[in-house]
Amino acid sequence: MATKWKGKMTIGLIALLYTFGLCGLLSVIANGNDYIYQDYFHTPYFQDELGQFAGYVSMYELYDMTVEEAKESIIVTEEEINEHRYRYGDLPEQIENINLQYEGRIQDALNANYQDIADTYIAERDQKIEDITKNFKSDDYVKNKIIKEKEKSIEEFYKAREGYKSQYETYKKKFIYYFTNPTTGKVYTNIKRTNDDSIETAMSEENTYFLKDYPITREHFIHFSPYHDFELLESIIPSDIGILEGNIAVPVTLSASNPLMIQFDTYKRSQLILLVTAIASILSFLICYILGKKVQAVRTEIEKWRPYYNKLPIDSRVIFFILSGLISIFCLFYVVNEFYFILDTLNLYRSIEPGIVLILGSCFVGLTYVQGKYLFTELKDWQNVKTEWENGLVSKAKKEIIVLLKKGKQSLKDAFLNQSTGTQFFVVLVVVFSLGFGVVFIFLNPVFILFYMLFLGVVGIPLLITLIKKVGYFNKIVEKTNELAAGKLGEDLPVNGKSVFETLAGNINLLKHGVKTSQNEQAKSERLKTELITNVSHDLRTPLTSIITYTELMKTQNLTDDDRAAYLEIIDRKSKRLKVLIDDLFEVSKMASGNIELNLEKVDLVQLLQQALAEHDDTINTSNLQFRVTNSEKPLYALVDGQKMWRVFDNLLGNIFKYSLEHSRVYISTDRIAEQAIITFKNVSKYELSENSDELFERFKRGDTSRHTDGSGLGLAIAQSIVDLHHGNLEIETDGDLFKVKITLALM
Repeated sequence: MATKWKGKMTIGLIALLYTFGLCGLLSVIANGNDYIYQDYFHTPYFQDELGQFAGYVSMYELYDMTVEEAKESIIVTEEEINEHRYRYGDLPEQIENINLQYEGRIQDALNANYQDIADTYIAERDQKIEDITKNFKSDDYVKNKIIKEKEKSIEEFYKAREGYKSQYETYKKKFIYYFTNPTTGKVYTNIKRTNDDSIETAMSEENTYFLKDYPITREHFIHFSPYHDFELLESIIPSDIGILEGNIAVPVTLSASNPLMIQFDTYKRSQLILLVTAIASILSFLICYILGKKVQAVRTEIEKWRPYYNKLPIDSRVIFFILSGLISIFCLFYVVNEFYFILDTLNLYRSIEPGIVLILGSCFVGLTYVQGKYLFTELKDWQNVKTEWENGLVSKAKKEIIVLLKKGKQSLKDAFLNQSTGTQFFVVLVVVFSLGFGVVFIFLNPVFILFYMLFLGVVGIPLLITLIKKVGYFNKIVEKTNELAAGKLGEDLPVNGKSVFETLAGNINLLKHGVKTSQNEQAKSERLKTELITNVSHDLRTPLTSIITYTELMKTQNLTDDDRAAYLEIIDRKSKRLKVLIDDLFEVSKMASGNIELNLEKVDLVQLLQQALAEHDDTINTSNLQFRVTNSEKPLYALVDGQKMWRVFDNLLGNIFKYSLEHSRVYISTDRIAEQAIITFKNVSKYELSENSDELFERFKRGDTSRHTDGSGLGLAIAQSIVDLHHGNLEIETDGDLFKVKITLALM
């Protein structure tokens, strides 16, 4: 018995020591880089703090200009004037941008009959335009504005400089310093001097933990100053400000409560702990090796459990091995991570939890080691492993699933749910009556209680649970139908099986979605119909009203020939406009009904697009738009009606001229993908685009919702109808103000 316990205790001790050694080694590797320095005063962290202190010294000692002197030293270069002047473009561009900013606001205010708000916007706009105009007229005007900006920045700097003073005072309690300005001979120090020797004594190596020659220059002020507006600092600090030469030191007279000494002592103790940890880790590995080799009881105890372990299927053994390994790794990394915080804070209370995790991890490390030893011994006989794997749980489960699929067998619950409703009801009645008669048999002979309990556990209770679930599910279906009857759509019913209830729930969900889709379509149809009537009325009435008005004017007496000719020209133009609207409406209606014939022929789409662009060559040249046309290197032949397809390109180019933002680029490209031609038109809209791009295909729909531009609003509708007649596809994509049309046609 003593030998048995000795073996178990030894295994546990080896696992604990090995885990401790592993954690210690990983901790040294992970954290050792931070503690390789001689002491805290040689670490990068301290050097950064030293640089920060030097920055404060340069800010408060080296730099002694007043805020008034700094303002007087402001210089504005011609480059700065030009940068400020052309920051947002030249004068026309800036004026145009300002007008665009306020145009929509002013129009909205006027539409809402808020004349006072519109006047305020107009005044703001005019004031900004006047200010921008002055920028381009006078250098002095721009210079004064830049000076005011710099003066404001200088005031902010001096305010921040005053706020940093308390931090500087805190640093002065950590360090002692002695600097002289070689140019002026002025001395800067925080050492109390009783005589000339007091400086040398205070700055001697015997009286300091750390002593360093540290010349402080203008660069320290710029790069180590807490104020990070480097451009401002460069401009206000004179290039000949000079240099401070001297030393910075950490005196031995600092109290133990000083933050610098606390960090120094903490670093020294952490170094010691890390060194002890490294030594302890090496000793732990050495003891583990000696115990494992010398103690026979360990090997005996490990081999004792091998037969029991090998009885498990090999796939289960592999899974247990992986799980114990993952838990071991988690415990190791947790302890290593916590070890860093313990080193940093030296909080021993925080080490309790990692200690518990270390003990737990050692158990899993030992378990993983033993399992690995068993498994790797088995892997030597690969043929045996292959045979065992075929007989393992995974293989058996796979075979059973295949057999069940082939024979159409399912579990008892699935088979029960797939029966007809009448059969299910009959089976439930049989089970209920069987359970009732079972009670009678128990009274006749108590020995039947065993069979009754077995039947109740295997059939009765699962059936009861299933019935409760089904009744609850049926109640949900009833509730949902009541909601639908009341006009509330709500969320979908869950569908998780194939029973009649699930089928019913699925059908209800489909009906609900159909109702919702129908309602949405109906609402959209009503809205679009109202918009169509409004737009048609507006677009047809506008030219008709002009025709009637100027016809009445022509009937007046004493009308001059010039006025009569002018009125007649307006009537002629509005009549043609009205004709275009009516012709377009008639054409799109005829196309939508399919009552149109196509004259199909082999056409090169690249050449057809070039012809359409050539027709608009004058318009392109006179417009302020920049066209970028990229054509396919090879011809793109398609079977199309050339006139109709030309109309598509013409409509799209017309839209580009009407609705593109001034001075923007237009991209047109043709390409071949597989057996399809892709023609793309891209431009930036000057009007805000609707998120619902599909509605742009609707009749009389325009990008200009205020309807101040010429056009019938039928261009895209006609283009889509023509492309649809050619069995192609026309898609619209909008991304912010970017408007993109992509036409896809089949090639020959």
